[in-house]
Amino acid sequence: MVTPVADAVVHTSPHLSTAAKAIVQIGDKPGRHWVGDGFPVHGMFGYNHGAAARSPFLMMDYAAPTTFAPNSGHPRGVGGHPHRGFETVTIVYDGEVEHRDSTGAGGVIGKGDVQWMTAGAGVIHEEFHSEAYSRRGGPFEMVQLWVNLPAKDKMTPARYQSITARQIPVVGLGQGVVRVIAGEFDGHTGPAQTHTPMNVWDVRLPAGQTASLLQPDGWTTLLLVQAGSVQVNGQEVTEGRLVTLSREGSGLTLEAAADARVLLMAGEPIDEPVAGYGPFVMNTREEIQQAILDFNSGRFGGMH
Repeated sequence: MVTPVADAVVHTSPHLSTAAKAIVQIGDKPGRHWVGDGFPVHGMFGYNHGAAARSPFLMMDYAAPTTFAPNSGHPRGVGGHPHRGFETVTIVYDGEVEHRDSTGAGGVIGKGDVQWMTAGAGVIHEEFHSEAYSRRGGPFEMVQLWVNLPAKDKMTPARYQSITARQIPVVGLGQGVVRVIAGEFDGHTGPAQTHTPMNVWDVRLPAGQTASLLQPDGWTTLLLVQAGSVQVNGQEVTEGRLVTLSREGSGLTLEAAADARVLLMAGEPIDEPVAGYGPFVMNTREEIQQAILDFNSGRFGGMH
């Protein structure tokens, strides 16, 4: 497990109510677009519209299952680019992603692994398919989630957490399982260190199984159905759709109509303004202008 740091939140005991969370929206999967030449993604949501309702989550790109042919001479991906003011969470389900950044951190994450990068005051990083995966090709699936930082932490030093599959608790859920990436489920705490309280869980449910996954009253709760079909508090949701639940209430019941994989994201909202411009997310336009100036002045460091 990753050793906790003083300002990280790894355990909470939030208030739970008996009422069920209502379904606010079921979003269709938008068309794919390419990020670099390695990541064909569905932009499930972004910070330009509805950011307050999804806080602390800013953006999600979902690289739904696809297959890449072997490519021995040129790993696909996206070259060096900056970030400031938030965290990127990359969850790999198939394939391999290699990360490198201006702090000197880096590594390869594969099936079941997670990288949790705190951009904070500023970082430049690049993401490519690993050389080994590029040579052999094969199935590829990943999610990248952007998580906001509160104002007090937006200029924290950049930091990289590499979380392997074996570090992530796998908790039984009837005949299904929950992988606890962040937060806590059934007494098991995820290894990711977060700046605000949240749950990030991989949920696997076989057909016919029902699970109660209570979430805190007052928290944002989002569900990405990656495979199969589930009844969410009694309403059917099929593969590739994003569910937004009400902050009021705690009750959340999933019933799998077909073998299902669901990514659950729940978090305490950050009640602060969101000002974003491309790879920078701050609280004011002046802070965005400063981020651009700092990046152009070389204050984010460089790739080595």
